[in-house]
Amino acid sequence: MSNLTFISIFLLKEFSEVRELQVLHFVLFLGMYMTAVTGNLLIIAAVALDHHLHKPMYFFLTNLALMDVGCVSAIVPKSMVNSIMNSRSISYSGCVFQVFFFMFFIVSDLFLLTVMAHDRFVAICKPLQYETIMHKGACIQITFILWIASLLYAMLHTCATFANTFCSNDIHQFFCEIPTLLKLSCSNIYRVEAGFLLLGCFIGIGCFVFIIITYMQVYAAVRTIPSVHGKKKALSTCLPHLTVVSLFLGTSIFAYARPPSSVSSDLDIVLSVIYTIIPPMFNPFIYSMRNKEMKTALWKLLHLGHSFNCIFRVL
Repeated sequence: MSNLTFISIFLLKEFSEVRELQVLHFVLFLGMYMTAVTGNLLIIAAVALDHHLHKPMYFFLTNLALMDVGCVSAIVPKSMVNSIMNSRSISYSGCVFQVFFFMFFIVSDLFLLTVMAHDRFVAICKPLQYETIMHKGACIQITFILWIASLLYAMLHTCATFANTFCSNDIHQFFCEIPTLLKLSCSNIYRVEAGFLLLGCFIGIGCFVFIIITYMQVYAAVRTIPSVHGKKKALSTCLPHLTVVSLFLGTSIFAYARPPSSVSSDLDIVLSVIYTIIPPMFNPFIYSMRNKEMKTALWKLLHLGHSFNCIFRVL
């Protein structure tokens, strides 16, 4: 297909042409999707129902869980439907919405992880000023600004991407990914979006450097805490966040920081699965395993659910 001025559908890369493997892909993606959604919804419910968790750290964690649900929901269901229906197609408008929502949630994740690093810095390095700096109004304002900035950023990338004229509709990826879409462009405007992507890389590096510097300061402050219990308590609130940051940025860098021609398209898909699905799936486990308050809240929530289940059975 060449010299096209408008494309009504795009064709996504299929994991396999063998029917049995398509069903296997559907089952695996369904398992990962349900794990990610269920885990993050449990985090949201636990924080909402336990008044002990009505703190800035858990307020931001709730937003992170919400963004993770949105991130996987933007791309995984369509891939599952295509596999079970033995199809590759996604409508032009569907591709637009997929790019927009994926960019919106992934950028929101990055911004929020940066804000959460600052929250831990204030809590440990400036404990006496914590309630003054990170009060409820400030947290809501920060989150609102974060969502608006992510919204504008996603709109910018989406508009710049689909302002292009595409010479092919064959996307070598299991979802509508901007770098893959730009490879299909046959107009010079793709350079504008490439510039925006480069800007995004600098923003990502800036956030990463900010997080690293913040945790260097946190580590220096933790070393001055006299009691071993105090050190462990401080680290227990930092390690989950640092692990999530490492997982998120590590998988993203691993997927993109390489020459495009050095790997096969099959490996591109595997790398995309790693950075799009793995972090949202593991984040709830990371935050609940080393956090006693979160584990207690989750146990209460599960016990409450079990109690309701017993009541319904009796009725």
